[in-house]
Amino acid sequence: MVSALRTDPFAGAILQVGVLAALAGTVGLSAYGWLAGLLFGVVTVAALGYGLRRSGADRLGPADWVTLTRATLTGGVAALTVDSFREPIVVPVLVVLSAVALSLDWVDGQVARRTGTVSALGARFDMEVDSFLVLVLCGYVADQVGAWVLVIGAMRYVFVAAGGVLPWMRGSLPPRYWRKVVAATQGIALAVVAAGVLPRPLAVAVLLGALALLVESFGRDVGWLWRHRVRPAPRALPAAPVSPAPAGHRPEWTPGVRIARQPAEVGGRHR
Repeated sequence: MVSALRTDPFAGAILQVGVLAALAGTVGLSAYGWLAGLLFGVVTVAALGYGLRRSGADRLGPADWVTLTRATLTGGVAALTVDSFREPIVVPVLVVLSAVALSLDWVDGQVARRTGTVSALGARFDMEVDSFLVLVLCGYVADQVGAWVLVIGAMRYVFVAAGGVLPWMRGSLPPRYWRKVVAATQGIALAVVAAGVLPRPLAVAVLLGALALLVESFGRDVGWLWRHRVRPAPRALPAAPVSPAPAGHRPEWTPGVRIARQPAEVGGRHR
């Protein structure tokens, strides 16, 4: 029998194909959109399977299934975004997919806490789905507000890349609820701008505000990691070699140092 370790991530691939097929049958999806969605699904399945093996878990938890659903919706958003580079798309569908994925971000946290299945793997999976959804939405709205908005989507990946160069950046950060609020703000702001309901100046202002919050949040994390970095222990100076005194040698008297005298034997008794 195939273990759950293999079938759980594979179910995500089936869900991803189902989302793409639904989009193709309703609003239409080009070969490029299919390719983008399937590539995202393959990477998700591979990364999730690797994470399960590393964590020693044999199956996904209830909250992980919610996050996996969010991931498949994110794959649909990626497919539509790629299609938008070539031809107009049905924007409300992209916005609805994004809104549902963002809403489920709150649901998976609630499910994890209420079922007692909070795990490091689930938290990392949730974070990666959030980060990719934000990056994809940045790619979609870049045509409306300018390429600078890609900084919002790239910041998380720059942070991770910096950890590969600076060891102190790989430290574990303490939990902070504000970090989650800032991440949700990025997604909501990008989804609203993607809907095209705001005039361009207001859309730019909204995204600049979201970027300012993101810079503050990442700046605080970098500052914490720098203050709590592990400093190398000071190297001890080598001790000066001490030559053994020859037999019968009497140590010289040094001012300020009192040398204890050994009791002398008289008649076999100590005095």
